[in-house]
Amino acid sequence: MRRRDLIDLVLLAAVWGASFLFTRIAVPAFGPLALAGLRVAIAAVMLVLLLAWRADLSELRSHARRFLLLGAVNTAIPFSLFAYAALTITAGLASILNATAPLFTALIASVWLRERLTPLQWLGMAIGMAGVAGLSASKAEFALGGSALAIGAGVLASVSYGLSANVVKRHFTGVRPLSVAAGSQAAAALLLLPFAIASWPPAPIGAVDWASGIALGVVCTGLAYILYFRLIARVGPASAMTVTFLIPAFAMLWGALVLGEEVTAAMLAGCAVIFGGTALATGLVRPRKTSSPRA
Repeated sequence: MRRRDLIDLVLLAAVWGASFLFTRIAVPAFGPLALAGLRVAIAAVMLVLLLAWRADLSELRSHARRFLLLGAVNTAIPFSLFAYAALTITAGLASILNATAPLFTALIASVWLRERLTPLQWLGMAIGMAGVAGLSASKAEFALGGSALAIGAGVLASVSYGLSANVVKRHFTGVRPLSVAAGSQAAAALLLLPFAIASWPPAPIGAVDWASGIALGVVCTGLAYILYFRLIARVGPASAMTVTFLIPAFAMLWGALVLGEEVTAAMLAGCAVIFGGTALATGLVRPRKTSSPRA
């Protein structure tokens, strides 16, 4: 990976890590559905305008129904669930749960697309899931208003991300990446619009909350997608996916610096176990092939 690509990778991780911070700040004022709707609407306008300027909108029309499915599982559902989770759990913990998405991607691919997993990948799945279970057990509070439902929402959001990756592979092979990004965000905006309107808060929203919501849409979604697909074009999807491993570090950093959130030893240990399992399950770590001895 060239230095420029590495800089883009770190920048993308910093931006997506900040999304958990901005969500944590803004969601008490907006509510989960209103915030998710605002975020997606801003990103949709940006990406559709960019697509119209750089290419054309023909692929949006020809794949309209499939974009509704992708918009739901890739954006509308997980954004809403993580926004709900942010009402209770820290930005760092939410980002660690988000890092399990590649695990669910591989698992769903094995069931739905009949992709064969190696024994090492199955081991990685088990390790990653054990990390999630251990982290959840140490953090979950089952009292009313506790974190158990929030943690469950974060895991379910990651399952939705895993499903969306397989939807893209199954139905959008050959479609321009920018069209996929713009179409999924536009569809998600349409899906979330009635829920965002119905749940829009009656009380005035403060300037900091508005700034955080706009930053989520412009920087953490619109610009982040552009950066992400530029990385895919340069280094390939496998290398671009390694951003998942960096996001929690930045999310915990921003949460600690801005909100004073605590980074516990249990979070770091759970993070390490999940990352190790994910690296095995996604094939990022493979055993070295031993060369046969020469006669």
